[in-house]
Amino acid sequence: MGERRAVDVLVVGLGPGGAAAAGRAAAAGARVLAIERKKRIGEPVQCAEFIPAPLGRWAQDAGVLRQPIEGMKSFLPSGASEQSPFPGLMVDRARFDRALARRAREAGAEILTGVRLTGLDACARTAVLRLADGTSATVTYRALIAADGPHSPVAHQAGLPALPVVHTRQYTVELLQPYADTDIWLSDEFPGGYGWLFPKGPVANLGIGADRHFEDDLKAPLDRLHARLVARGLVGGAILSRTGGAIPVGGMRARLVVDSILFVGDAAGLTHPITGAGIAAAVESGECAGRAAARFARSGEEAVLAGYDEDMRDQYGATLERAAARRRDLERHWRTPSAQDDRTMRRGWIAFPEYFAR
Repeated sequence: MGERRAVDVLVVGLGPGGAAAAGRAAAAGARVLAIERKKRIGEPVQCAEFIPAPLGRWAQDAGVLRQPIEGMKSFLPSGASEQSPFPGLMVDRARFDRALARRAREAGAEILTGVRLTGLDACARTAVLRLADGTSATVTYRALIAADGPHSPVAHQAGLPALPVVHTRQYTVELLQPYADTDIWLSDEFPGGYGWLFPKGPVANLGIGADRHFEDDLKAPLDRLHARLVARGLVGGAILSRTGGAIPVGGMRARLVVDSILFVGDAAGLTHPITGAGIAAAVESGECAGRAAARFARSGEEAVLAGYDEDMRDQYGATLERAAARRRDLERHWRTPSAQDDRTMRRGWIAFPEYFAR
């Protein structure tokens, strides 16, 4: 039969959203079990490791902060570029995630790694887990927080539709000079996404994102971008590490709460459909979901859960809707001559005033 237990809040996924949720719920007095399918939280890293400046409060642990970012250079198809202020921080993402998880544990959350969700009965509020030792456990919960990424197993088990995604490929390379900006390349070479370079002290994260409906080979365009930067003398030719992943780009889920399940971060579709930025939204939604789940566990009031959904729509709805609309517009241009027109790219990127025009 395996172990059977009951908790107030079950958190699935211990990225920034799940760890923030677990910490808030535990601090509010809830019995919290938080599970992570990876054996080591935060690894492998599957992101460019940039966080906006306000999240600096979560980057105080030793080894988390790598360098500040001052601006962003956006390169258009013609080669023209635009400099924009873009304050933020580059972090060691694995250590960032573990710092959040440590704070959740200190708040009283129980954290288990190497654990997978294998079954879910949302009506009975029961989850079946496969533990790290191969045994199973059945957990009854009052509220479940799904922080399990763009391919959310919780959403799948609950019968919800998959989120549309783009795929990314990223190299870590040597950075040959101090650099305080992030570089962005807007081009039909990266349809449905863009190219990026994020400096991180002596190294840089160099990557691309693309929609596989338009471009299935991410290696070749990334290798070409890498070669151009090597020729400029900006980065070294050696590839120190490789990673990649999926980013949800369809905007917010139609419902963020289903049968006492609260979706946060990537699993909720809160990632920006144009930039792919999602860490800040994950932390914010995680904190809000954690507070709401703890209140619901005490009171049983459905209005508490509805309030979480409403708060997230108030905070992120307009921004995500604009980004999703810009994305739909760009999809008409990829792999056509108009994708090489600077005006097209200016309408589709946040650094330009055309992006915000009606």
